[in-house]
Amino acid sequence: MSEPEATRSEAEERGNRLRQLEARAARRRRAAVVGLAAFACAVVAAGIGVSLFLPRASRHRAIKVLVPSSREGAALEHGGIIRSSMAFNIYTHWHREAGALKPGHYTLSPTMTLAQIVRQLRLGPGHSPDDMVHVAVPEGFTMRQIAARLERAGITDGTAFLQMALNPDRRLAWDYGFPRPAGPLEGYLYPDTYEFFPNTPAEKVLDVMLLNFCRRFCRPYQHQISARGRSLHQIVTIASLIEREAKLDEDRPRIAGVLENRLTKGMKLEIDATIQYALGHHKQRLYNKDLLVDSQYNTYRHEGLPPGPIASPGERSLRAALAPEKNDYFYYVARPNGTHYFTRTAREHELAVRLARSERAAVSGVQEISGRKPYEPTN
Repeated sequence: MSEPEATRSEAEERGNRLRQLEARAARRRRAAVVGLAAFACAVVAAGIGVSLFLPRASRHRAIKVLVPSSREGAALEHGGIIRSSMAFNIYTHWHREAGALKPGHYTLSPTMTLAQIVRQLRLGPGHSPDDMVHVAVPEGFTMRQIAARLERAGITDGTAFLQMALNPDRRLAWDYGFPRPAGPLEGYLYPDTYEFFPNTPAEKVLDVMLLNFCRRFCRPYQHQISARGRSLHQIVTIASLIEREAKLDEDRPRIAGVLENRLTKGMKLEIDATIQYALGHHKQRLYNKDLLVDSQYNTYRHEGLPPGPIASPGERSLRAALAPEKNDYFYYVARPNGTHYFTRTAREHELAVRLARSERAAVSGVQEISGRKPYEPTN
């Protein structure tokens, strides 16, 4: 082979090797691009997958949804609660919760996590915070009125509640921070606004109210209670009388003073509200024959305090019972504007009664008939 031919052959060989190297580099570049694209797709897919397990919304909204006994995830997704039924099914199967979910009507929110939703479905319907029912127990309500209101609100069985309140020894293990009353729980069901889930057992409702009585009265006023010179039961009984008699806060300590004076002197309390309680129902007007009702709660027939409270007193009446006003009044009569005439003697009281009746007649335009007793305290 001549020298020119050898030189040409070497050049071709170098060209072939160069082309091979370039082709190999191109393949590597294509592989890197494909790899990066696959990685990016995997990251995006993972992000999308993770997002399916996150809450559907950031703003709370209570949504009513019916969860069936199967295909729970589909119902929740269709109801706008979760992002993906598939993610829900994966979660419940991974955590072995699929067989523990209870069907029914729920109040849920798209801000809830899958764990929170599953926890609600395990508890069953009516256990979501949005299912809680608010109920107000006013000052001066009796156990029967409280039971009726709780039942109307769908909180508990009113009959079961009342029976347990009338006979607390049967079901309640007493651990409320104050002595157990000898009889019913009248007066100890603290008036307040409460929150309960629907269909709460009666025992649980009573627990909450009795603990609230201790928290709101017994603990804060324990020193005043000890120094009062009367038992807690007597204090609550007096407070319940004040609650049913007084309309204005400024009259409560003064009425408490009147009751204390009459008790000290051995006079009958003669409180109309105890007659209403003894009758078992409210009457717009009391007749003289009503004052003869045979009951230990009849303070027209029996001296001293009635056997127990006649209603649930509020904090202001309880405070008045703890610190009655020091006065020399023995009588009071209600006026139509909610205030009272307070008097010292029976003669002054008779005059005050006539004056109060004339004021009521002027307001109503109807003259009261002799022999009838209006529902105002006239002790």
